[in-house]
Amino acid sequence: MSKKKWSSLAAGTLLSALVLAACGGDDGGSSAGGEGGESSEGLETRIVTIATGGASGPYNIIGTTLASEYSDAFGVNSKPQTTGASVENINLIKEGKVEMAFVMSDVLTEAVDGTGNFSEPVDQVQQVAALYPNFVQVVTTADSGIETVDDLKGKRVAVGDQNSGVEVNARNLLEGHGITYDDIEVDYLGYAEAADGLRSGQIDAAFLTSGLPNSSVLELSKSLDLSLVSVDPAKVEEIAEEQPYFISMEIPADTYGNEEAVPTAAIMNALVVSSELSEEDVYKLTQEFFDSLESLENSHQAASDISLEGAQEGMVAPVHPGAQKYYDEQ
Repeated sequence: MSKKKWSSLAAGTLLSALVLAACGGDDGGSSAGGEGGESSEGLETRIVTIATGGASGPYNIIGTTLASEYSDAFGVNSKPQTTGASVENINLIKEGKVEMAFVMSDVLTEAVDGTGNFSEPVDQVQQVAALYPNFVQVVTTADSGIETVDDLKGKRVAVGDQNSGVEVNARNLLEGHGITYDDIEVDYLGYAEAADGLRSGQIDAAFLTSGLPNSSVLELSKSLDLSLVSVDPAKVEEIAEEQPYFISMEIPADTYGNEEAVPTAAIMNALVVSSELSEEDVYKLTQEFFDSLESLENSHQAASDISLEGAQEGMVAPVHPGAQKYYDEQ
């Protein structure tokens, strides 16, 4: 064999070896399933896109930190995706466009049951953990005269982005008080837009359901005399008989300069994944999630309410086998 032909053959062999190495040896030892070596630390999936919510909300802030932790731990392409939140996030998982998402338990319940925003059960979504409570923050101005949910009748009210988790629980909470959208003037506004509407006087009140504190409300409280509308705990318990994801909680005093704690309703947030992800991948993603709690707490105060002890309480969807494997080992 001539030196030229030998050099070409050697180069081709080297190129093939490099390609196989880059692919992780997909025909025999994938990055997640292999025994021994660095490959056992990786994941079978190469991408972990996390659907979150609006850019200023806790979902996006926490999700951005979590994606960074996953990228560092597993060497995968993990990134957050800004979305319209819960309903859109579940549909993105259903369509195979994201691997993981933050959602509210009310919307997740609808997805599992095939009700409300979902014409049939969504089988592609499974739960990893119950997270932290989203507080229903019904915000108005101090001079509006609005003190209770019943006072919202006849008022112009922002109820969240259309079909968002905020809008779903706003609608259900209003209906629990005998109020339909026919009884109010509805504006479909997200956090920032609702805050702007209150500031300009274009709306009378707004539902901003999120972890505490909500950055839009916090910023608004610095320039406007705000009032938080109370939700009667007895009424929350009554509504929970039909909508069991509602729980009664209080917005602590001085969250937004409020002198006293304000009773309201809350809904647990949920971390969900695609059922298409393998048991081993979700086991590792779940483990890394809990190992990263300190970083998540540093990114947003709401994450301080996430705990391993409470993660299985209030789950409303089937648990992914990989997450269950992790819990069973604890």
